[in-house]
Amino acid sequence: MPAHPNSISSIRSFLLLLLSLLALAGLVGCGAANETEVNEGEPLELGDLSFNVQITRFLNPSSTEDAAYLENAPALATGQQYLAIFMQVDNKGDAANVVPFPFKIIDTRGDIYVQAGVENGFALAPGAPVEPGESLPGPETAARTGPIQGSMILFTIPETATENRPLQLQVPGPGEVGEIELDL
Repeated sequence: MPAHPNSISSIRSFLLLLLSLLALAGLVGCGAANETEVNEGEPLELGDLSFNVQITRFLNPSSTEDAAYLENAPALATGQQYLAIFMQVDNKGDAANVVPFPFKIIDTRGDIYVQAGVENGFALAPGAPVEPGESLPGPETAARTGPIQGSMILFTIPETATENRPLQLQVPGPGEVGEIELDL
């Protein structure tokens, strides 16, 4: 016995409504909330600040190319190496903000490494002000005009830490902590 034309029309209408609702749910889910876990190269937004890692690399204390980055850096203990994370920080809000502290690296074993204190023209200074609509590194700074165009966060980590990858950069934010998976 053939189906009644009104029942076919009702089924079609129901299916169209269902598909529309599913599509709308997918759109609402895209970008509705800031991700607190991103990969290197993707912006991490915490509050009004956006953190974007430009590059992560080991620094060689014997290299003249790395000498400026390591100016005023703490001495390395035996079996340690310098790991530098270069990033830009943007203030997308209407009020001044400050660079949070401390940044930490966490490996897959749960070992935590806190950023090393270093003051030079490339370092991202803890507590540095970031005015509304401004970025760090600021214009006309060594960090901005250099080849990487990012401020440096320096860590001293054991040489064995690279065996426990991926490494996560933990970024403290207002009311939440974000993580950036580093590309090493």
